[in-house]
Amino acid sequence: MHGIKRTRITPQAAEAKRLKEQGKIEAYLALEQDVLSRKRSKDYTTESLEQTTKLLDLNPEFYTIWNFRRNILLSLFPSLSPEEVVFYLKSDLKLTTSYLLVHPKVYWIWNHRIWCLKSVPTNPDGTKQWKEEFWKGELKLVEKMLDADSRNFHAWDYRRYVLSSLPTQKPLSDELKYTKSKIESNFSNFSAWHCRTKTLLSIWEKEKTSEDKIRKTKDEEFDLVTQALWTDPADQSGWLYHRWLIGSEPPIEVLNREIKNIKDLHEAEPDSKWCMNALAHYTLLSAKYSITSEGDQQKLKEEAKGYYQRLEQVDLDRKERYRDMGKFTSK
Repeated sequence: MHGIKRTRITPQAAEAKRLKEQGKIEAYLALEQDVLSRKRSKDYTTESLEQTTKLLDLNPEFYTIWNFRRNILLSLFPSLSPEEVVFYLKSDLKLTTSYLLVHPKVYWIWNHRIWCLKSVPTNPDGTKQWKEEFWKGELKLVEKMLDADSRNFHAWDYRRYVLSSLPTQKPLSDELKYTKSKIESNFSNFSAWHCRTKTLLSIWEKEKTSEDKIRKTKDEEFDLVTQALWTDPADQSGWLYHRWLIGSEPPIEVLNREIKNIKDLHEAEPDSKWCMNALAHYTLLSAKYSITSEGDQQKLKEEAKGYYQRLEQVDLDRKERYRDMGKFTSK
């Protein structure tokens, strides 16, 4: 690269480097063979547990070893006191935390944390103090993970799981505030938008919300997502949330209002494929649900067809898809 001084490695240094790497590979393979041998012989000892730690330190994506580790712990737990079980579980959570800092999107690490949480025993006095502490700690951890990477969908999925499992449930309204804060700091956060859909649906189901109140809430959500669309019309996240709000059978006045708003954006962004995608789809919905004459419906279909034809030119990689979508305008 320009500006970087090249250094020549001597043959002796190159050979030393090769031998060092070869030594690491041989040591890893020997450790792997030892752990797999212990697994086959069902050697569920603390020594085997230590060996799995060494191997996972080198390769935390080795899901077979995570399974073996859980079997070892399950074998050890019956002979331990509840306090000792808690000690082992805390150690494993600490271990996986160190792995997640480097490998935040490895399924097997997140899965092992879930297993640890499910394995927390009840306190000897019959209370759930330990469980409460463990779950609250997880919520703090996942918030730190999302502060580091607000779009980590593994962390978002885990957050939903933790919230649903808390012994003392948090108000769903708190989660709405949390997702809104993440969205407003980064409108392209698809996971936050997705979590918001799940939270709203849970609230509506739990509170048996009336259709009028749902519609009022959606109007407020349209205001939020419109900010995202105007801020970055090229980002898909807001458009997907907008389509979720519209649904499959929207009130025609809401549909027409949103079509007008998107047309205003399209005037400012004439080459935005997401604008045209939305206008084509919503115009076809309008043709389907508007109480208009057959001639007016045909005009709307022709308008939608025009958007698809324009998309064929703007988004060449999906040309055939738009051509197929355009055929629906003839039905």
